[in-house]
Amino acid sequence: MVSLRRRKADAPNPEGQMTFVEHLAELRMRIIRAGLAVLIGVVVVVLAWEWVFDLLTQPYAELCARRGDGYCGDAFDPATGDVTLNILDPIEGLATRLRVGFYGGLVLASPVVLWQLSKFIVPALHKNERKYAFGFVGSTVALFMLGGFIAFTTLERALEFLIDWSGEDVNQVFQVQAYIRLVTLMVVAFGVGFTIPVLLVFLQLLRVLSWRTLLGAWRYAIVGTFVIAAAITPSGDPISLLALSGPMVVLYFLAVLIGRIVQGRQPREDE
Repeated sequence: MVSLRRRKADAPNPEGQMTFVEHLAELRMRIIRAGLAVLIGVVVVVLAWEWVFDLLTQPYAELCARRGDGYCGDAFDPATGDVTLNILDPIEGLATRLRVGFYGGLVLASPVVLWQLSKFIVPALHKNERKYAFGFVGSTVALFMLGGFIAFTTLERALEFLIDWSGEDVNQVFQVQAYIRLVTLMVVAFGVGFTIPVLLVFLQLLRVLSWRTLLGAWRYAIVGTFVIAAAITPSGDPISLLALSGPMVVLYFLAVLIGRIVQGRQPREDE
């Protein structure tokens, strides 16, 4: 459990404890540092908007170039290989740039934010809890990034499925805000889905769940994984569904394996 204890090296009194006001002051300092890191990240993304926009529209441009023959209508320029998105609101361009800048700033500043968070929380944990803290933070970030990468690589196929099902007589005109929202939701959905096994490992460490229980419910877990993937996949296409649910099933069994290893060691460590 998290308590108000701090390490003696950081403590202002001989008992190695901080007052409530001192905790609030330290929390404010950590929040300010994390906020400045996010602000710097936002500025960087906004200044590099042209490069960021080309990166986000790359799957759409590659799809249009691969299919050719006016597949994307007037949105694709074969000479330059670029795609054109449309704005229907005067403030939409600025709002989209700021929104993407905020999300990108969070990603760029995530190491600093997590470091400040760990500097505030980890010293208050017990010794046997500290050794898992950095592992959970690192694995969560890594799995979220992996999920976002897979979402981005499957976006081209997802767009192709959606365009094909819209019909041949439909002119494809994508709005900037709608397209950016789809990309963002896809990345977030895949990232969150990939981090669910970390929660399962955490519950096993707390003895709330056992690896035997999870292994015995593997059939329900597979069905539930496909249901969750279908619910959180914003595009709703089968390609994205399989790309998300498949790795989630693998990570589920990996979480069971980790739980078996850890729970097998815990009685020995308690002794």
